[in-house]
Amino acid sequence: MFSINNLLNNKSPYSLLNLPLFRYFLNSLIYSILFLLGVIVSFPFLWMFTASFKTLEEATTPSLWIFSSHWQWENWIRVFQFAPFGKYFFNSFLVAGIVTIIVCVNSILAGYVFARLKFFGKPILFAIIMATMMVPFESVLIPNFILISKLGWYNTYLGLIIPWCANAFSILLIRQAFMILPDDYYESAQIDGCGHISFLLYLAVPFVKPALITVALFTFLNSYNSLLWPLIITADEAKRVVQVGLTVFSGDAGVRVNLLMTASTIVALPTIVIYLIAQKYFFQESIRIGLKG
Repeated sequence: MFSINNLLNNKSPYSLLNLPLFRYFLNSLIYSILFLLGVIVSFPFLWMFTASFKTLEEATTPSLWIFSSHWQWENWIRVFQFAPFGKYFFNSFLVAGIVTIIVCVNSILAGYVFARLKFFGKPILFAIIMATMMVPFESVLIPNFILISKLGWYNTYLGLIIPWCANAFSILLIRQAFMILPDDYYESAQIDGCGHISFLLYLAVPFVKPALITVALFTFLNSYNSLLWPLIITADEAKRVVQVGLTVFSGDAGVRVNLLMTASTIVALPTIVIYLIAQKYFFQESIRIGLKG
């Protein structure tokens, strides 16, 4: 019997979803909503980019109009003349690169130990490491600063790098990836004469490649985008990073909005490029963790 339920039931021949015109309307509505949401989310980034080509007067007006009446292409040159951004970028990439490498190595070793090995106190030690994720960064800011100063690492690369060379989230992610690895793999490797080191290097690490790239991506972006710690641990421009360098456009005379937006666009470009390159592995790991539950 024909009824409203038949129209809504996908298994019914009378289902609205089986009507081409209705499916076209539904798809159009969904894509329109997604497009609108995409515009809303991306508008601040678009305004930031177009503001980098505006004059100071245009950039500071209350209007949200994104196009400039007089495009100031020289803003992109003035940024590097205003501050040593070349040195800032070198420091940022150096610090973020070293931190990423050390965190990946630490996470692989610690994750493998907690996933594959058995030893006394393992659950307690792992719980303590996971508990550090609950500690706010602000609560350890002063102790870390005092410790770094006592070690003589103030205004040095060591002070920028060492405090961030390990984190609980990366260890947890790599551990979970290692736990998915079947035990039969290690048993087969033992028969072939492989120990833990050989098994880790030649079989386990390639297996957790998506998780490792995800850890590297998060670590690099967190280190590259850090502001508060580099701001308080450095004293001169020779050790400053790009995020701290953005503060030079704010002074007693006000904020140079057009130059700040230009510098912000330049600073954001590497993170966008890195994410676009690594997003395939990031989504692979997200899907695998979701399926594993």
